Formats: sequence, C-alpha cells, structure tokens
Amino acid sequence: MLKIMCFAMACLAGLTGGAAHADKFTPAQREEIVAIVRDALMEDPSILRDAINALKADEGSQQKAQLAASRNRLGDGGAVAGNPQGDVTIVEFFDTRCPYCHRLEPVMAKLLAEDHGVRLVYKDLPILGPPSVLGSKALLAAHRQGGYGQLRDAIMAAPPQTTKAMIKEAAERLGLDWPRLARDMDDPAIQTQIEENLKLAQAIGVHGTPAMLIGDTLLPGAVDLQELRKAVAAARKAR
Repeated sequence: MLKIMCFAMACLAGLTGGAAHADKFTPAQREEIVAIVRDALMEDPSILRDAINALKADEGSQQKAQLAASRNRLGDGGAVAGNPQGDVTIVEFFDTRCPYCHRLEPVMAKLLAEDHGVRLVYKDLPILGPPSVLGSKALLAAHRQGGYGQLRDAIMAAPPQTTKAMIKEAAERLGLDWPRLARDMDDPAIQTQIEENLKLAQAIGVHGTPAMLIGDTLLPGAVDLQELRKAVAAARKAR
C-alpha cells in the first residue's frame, strides 16, 4: 500500500502541477489516481499527518537557512532602542498605522524598562498603503538627524491617516530640521531602504506586522509580555 500511495501521491502532484503535467494522464487515469489517494487516506489518516509534519519540518529548515543568510542585514541599518550594546537583539518589523503594532508598544516599552540587556532594532515595513509609506519615509529621514525615536513616538500617537502636514507639525515641534527632512524623504535611497526591508521580511517569513525576530525565534503579532520574556530568555541561553 505504501508504494502504491507514494506513486499515487507523485501522480497527484503531477495532476496539480499545471496543464503540462496534467496532460500526461487520461481522464480514467486521473480518476484512478484520485481514488487511490482518497482510499489510502481513509484507511490510514496518519499519512496526511506525516506529510504535513514533513512539510512543516522542511519549511522550518528553509526558514533557518534564510535567517542565517540574512543575519548580518537584520541587525544593521535600523534605528535602535533599548541598550545599543545589549546581549540580546530584538528585530521588530512594524507599520506605523498597524493597530496591532500600537497594541505592542506598551508591552515592548515595559520589557525594555525591566531588561536592560535588550537591544531593539526597528525595521520599517509599510504594508498598509501610501500613508504608511509616508510615515516610514519620514522616520528614516528623521534617523539621519538623530530624531527617529522622537518622531516615531509622535506618529504612533497620532491618527492613523498620516499626512505630510501632520509630519511637518510634529517635526517642527520636536526641533527637527523640516526642510532637510522633507528633502530626505524624497531621497531614492530612503525608498531603496524600504524595499530592502520588504525583501528581508519576505525572505525570513514575515507575513504581517508586528513581527519580532528574537534569536532564531520569529514571533508574529502583538504578543504579550510573558511571550517576549520567554523568547529573550531562550535567545540569551542559546548564546
């Protein structure tokens, strides 16, 4: 049965692999293959479980390889909060307009306040439309003036429909050089940095915001403080 099942699964992959593969089988052969697979799964449902587990293991191995290949880019180039010399680095992918990113803010602030060994690297990932891109460009431009953190706090506290007028008001209130910031926002290098963040996120399996990479652990969503503490402790232990 196992050999027949393996053959049938391979054939079934051919059926679902596109027109070029599907044309190799007659309608009768297609029906027979589907029937073999269906009967085998009904007789032994563990086949499907084992296949899913194997797929997850393969995806996990691929993610680890992608993390290793991207390691140098993950911790560099972004604004840093917490302890710049911390023994554990958290890389946070966020969108200024993401409600779950807003929910994470006080949790992350509490972690940084209680654990002075954490280095937090921000990766702007504007995935919620043009206002998000505008906010990210403003932050990356402000980073050139040393004002990333202050402007980030202002934008995250403002209404989600980010506008240039709102950014201008916040920048001037914070004492940033607005004409310079406005020019830097239009610098193609800023757009390139955003695109690099998007590519990096895709490479390591980030599918939404917020997402935190802590050691080799990727935490998606607005996790609670306990989850953050646990991931930090595991990363510290693995050093």
